Amino acid sequence: MSDQNNNQGNKPNQINIELTEDVSSGTYSNLSIITHSPSEFIVDFVQLMPGVPKGKVQSRIILTPDNAKKLMKAMVENVQKYEQQHGTIKEHGPMGTPIPMNFGGPNTEA
Repeated sequence: MSDQNNNQGNKPNQINIELTEDVSSGTYSNLSIITHSPSEFIVDFVQLMPGVPKGKVQSRIILTPDNAKKLMKAMVENVQKYEQQHGTIKEHGPMGTPIPMNFGGPNTEA
């Protein structure tokens, strides 16, 4: 198999990744919600807008526990690099702060 990769101009163990135009612009999220089961981690990326009582899940990513841990390590490493270049990121409230479900908009009832 490595001969085939070398014949295609790839280095061994190199992965080609395609980034399509519709995905390349990204999706904005200002809240993430993480849940897990014994076999997977689920990360919902949500967009909350001021004055709008309902947030919308923009994307859901399902990861194996192994890949979730790799993502966590990569995020820690990248936040550290970011802070070395740009300074400490200011956190807005402690972790565990209740999510403001009305996010500044009118109160809703279930």
